[in-house]
Amino acid sequence: MELSRRGLFGGVVAGAALTALPVRANADPPVAGCATRIDWERFLGEQDLVWQRIPRAWYEGPFLGNGFLASAVYREPGANAIRFTVDHAEVQDHRPQFGNEWGVARLPVGRVLLTPRGKIAGVDLRLDLWHAELRGKIVTDVGELAVRAFVHAEKSLLHLEVRPTSGEKDFGLEFLALDAVSPRVIREPPPATLPPNPKPVTRTENGLTFVTQEMVAGGQTATAFRIRKLRGRTELLLSVDHSYPDRTAETAVRDAVTRAPVPEVLRYQHRRWWQRFYRKSFVSVPDALMQSFYWIQLYKLASGARREAPIMPTTGPWLEPTPWPSVWFNLNAQLEYWPVLASNHLELDPIPRTISQHRQILVDALRPEFRADSMGLRRSTDPTFQDAGFVGSPLHPSPDPEIGNLPWLLHNAWLSYRHTMDERILRDTVFPVLRRSTNYYLHFLRRGNDGKLHLLPTYSPEYGVAPDCNYDLALLRWSCRTLIDSAKILRIDDPLAPKWQEVLDQLVEYPADAGGFMIGAGVPFAKSHRHYSHMLAVYPLHEVNWEQPERRDLIERSLKHWLSFEGSLRGFTFTGAASIAAQMTRGDEALRYLREFVARFAQPNTMYFEAGPVIETPLSAAKSLQDMLIQSWGGLIRIFPAVPPVWRDVTIHDTRTEGAFLISAVRREGRTRFVRVHSEAGQPCRIRTGIEGPLRVRGCSKWRVQDGVVELELERGQEALIHAKGERDFTIAPVRITEPARRWGLPALPPGGSAVPVDISAALDNDGLSNEFTSRDGDFDGLGNTYPAAQLPQTGSVTDDGILFEFHNGDEASKNNVIANGQTLAVPAGKYVKLHLLAAADTGNVDANGAVSYAGGSVPVRFRVTAWQQRPQFGESEPVATTLMHTPSGPVQKQVSIFHQTIELDAAQQLAAVILPKTGGPRLHVFAITLEKPKA
Repeated sequence: MELSRRGLFGGVVAGAALTALPVRANADPPVAGCATRIDWERFLGEQDLVWQRIPRAWYEGPFLGNGFLASAVYREPGANAIRFTVDHAEVQDHRPQFGNEWGVARLPVGRVLLTPRGKIAGVDLRLDLWHAELRGKIVTDVGELAVRAFVHAEKSLLHLEVRPTSGEKDFGLEFLALDAVSPRVIREPPPATLPPNPKPVTRTENGLTFVTQEMVAGGQTATAFRIRKLRGRTELLLSVDHSYPDRTAETAVRDAVTRAPVPEVLRYQHRRWWQRFYRKSFVSVPDALMQSFYWIQLYKLASGARREAPIMPTTGPWLEPTPWPSVWFNLNAQLEYWPVLASNHLELDPIPRTISQHRQILVDALRPEFRADSMGLRRSTDPTFQDAGFVGSPLHPSPDPEIGNLPWLLHNAWLSYRHTMDERILRDTVFPVLRRSTNYYLHFLRRGNDGKLHLLPTYSPEYGVAPDCNYDLALLRWSCRTLIDSAKILRIDDPLAPKWQEVLDQLVEYPADAGGFMIGAGVPFAKSHRHYSHMLAVYPLHEVNWEQPERRDLIERSLKHWLSFEGSLRGFTFTGAASIAAQMTRGDEALRYLREFVARFAQPNTMYFEAGPVIETPLSAAKSLQDMLIQSWGGLIRIFPAVPPVWRDVTIHDTRTEGAFLISAVRREGRTRFVRVHSEAGQPCRIRTGIEGPLRVRGCSKWRVQDGVVELELERGQEALIHAKGERDFTIAPVRITEPARRWGLPALPPGGSAVPVDISAALDNDGLSNEFTSRDGDFDGLGNTYPAAQLPQTGSVTDDGILFEFHNGDEASKNNVIANGQTLAVPAGKYVKLHLLAAADTGNVDANGAVSYAGGSVPVRFRVTAWQQRPQFGESEPVATTLMHTPSGPVQKQVSIFHQTIELDAAQQLAAVILPKTGGPRLHVFAITLEKPKA
């Protein structure tokens, strides 16, 4: 129920609650000459995710969070239950001597299991973005369970409400604690020398249950929860806290649960925060797929990030089995936070604060001989930069001297300064830390016979080592230029300034060949590579950019050459390519790359994986969309620089740019109609509006137009409205959708349900896939060989000849196929004309008898499927084929396939089950089964 105004006056929290009653949807304050007409609840409701099928994994289901406490919702694998994961961003180990994979890894907390009395038959769920709440129902064969859940926006509280129908009144609800062991265990066992953390201890006091996890390193994790049954509903209220080195977590969760206000007030507080959050900026494009994707990423960011929270690890706050249980700084952390800038949500960015608070760790990360004047950042650490070992050094034996992570992270902090013009960020964080990280580079510069300064061999993530590595040359140039500019702003006469200028004047040019940017001197770009480390000068640093005519050919050749090597391209390959194309002002190309990312890699809930959850890629896609709509690098704001012509209408509102400007702009019928500029810092404003014809400027008397650029002199807090002569409509509103798309989530099966996928997840017993990071994960054929996961379907399904198969290709070490050994697989009862198999045999073809079970008895059927290394032998189609096969010693050039085989059924009889054949020598591997109904 909603809390009434009368109810508020009667409650003990009335005073606090009345300070912020909900704002009407159309009550946005007016801007200079503009009218905002945004019905926020309706607009965001159109972006909601909807599930009409049961999500099978974290990458399919709803997700909730507040930057600390987080929950993902999906079916409990192999069970008749729904899992609500319980994770917390601060829960980690604290033994850095064992490294980031074990000693400072994120650790699991537990899960809530909702177990119906009847068998789950379906779901109807909606993730309401406007209210940041999951609502809907779980349908069983004896009734329904109506559910509502949210993680409070500002408190460590998960609230779950369940309302059962009479047939489900005896459902189960329980919390299961998990051992505090790194999720890296999916790849390998913990080090023998790592003492395990104690088992969690559970006890109940006065209706409140505590689960306390003591840590070997000191400190503790505590969970407290209360389950109440009230007038036809059951409510769970749960809190998690982690304390280190103190043991105060249990007290914190006790207070959080016992002092929590009534659920109606909790929900009200929660909604108020989220509705204020969304109103800080607005984007609307006529492409329903990309528009909803963008808003889901903002929801995801605010669920996973806060300025005061830890830097997100690769998984975000949702912890699942992963070989990467910590924070990675050679791309991941940087990309995670880029969208906060233009979206005007710097309250979500912890990077400047974290750098400022943990400088000594950045000193200690270097070998002792460098600590007097330098700082560095290891590749992967906990959120405070803590880990074992030292940052790589070209002067010491190292397979990958990766020294660019700190300056690249400082680029994020620099962007935070540029978008706020808050000199405290520059003075207290960026300048002093960048000065030391640049000193680290200076230790490895040498003057060559050509008189130029050259860099000793360093590592280009994730390609290899090269002298004059382009990745580091770009970061060194950016660092020296930024230090010189910062010293001028801060009025610092730094004795190192001449050295920085010398580097800019005498540093060797970027190594390049016919293919564009090389990895470094003598090391061409010559293999498939997902990372754009060799092109960092172009994006995001803009040291080499499209507005330098002499550089355009180099940029174009490099982009084309990079993408010409298939095999290891991944999601962020295409988001990076989209942003580079946007810099090139090619909107159609940028949109094509974004759509390729969505089609090949984006999961049903917009999550993404590479062996495990990797949160940065979808977030970077949101940044790519922002780059298409507005850019502000190099002292110039560009309005709609790369909007594809098919997007004839676009609206942006309060988009933040460098110089601390908030920009609103509207494109209608293919033309930019007006641009509103609000100055927060009184900086000079240069803006390329794209408005055709004579211009008018309101609100600013000091302005001029030069070479198509409007230059404004605005005071702090002043606004200007730029528009074409005669333009009178200055409305900021959502645009009409001209490219419809289905909602994100899991839609119902196709109309009529002619193709019915069979859920075989409980029977999966073999891992036949491995990723590019470890080809030893899995064993398809008994010889250690596997399919390359990167070349198999990434989005949870594959369609062949109009038949939809559900395909498992998720976490490393997860099971993804069934080895046929006489198993009986239950199917949705019904009459079907065909059984469709997605399958392959291993060491030889399989021609074996199984059976199908009808209501009247079992009937033998033949299963005839080709071996994976051959071409079809039994009339199958070949929906999945790769160019590589993974072996225990690495990938080899070899096509391996998965086949689509069809078995005729008796449509006059009710099918109950499929009985797989017993296969021993050559084995039959079943990846998916779909049943086909008779035509209506």
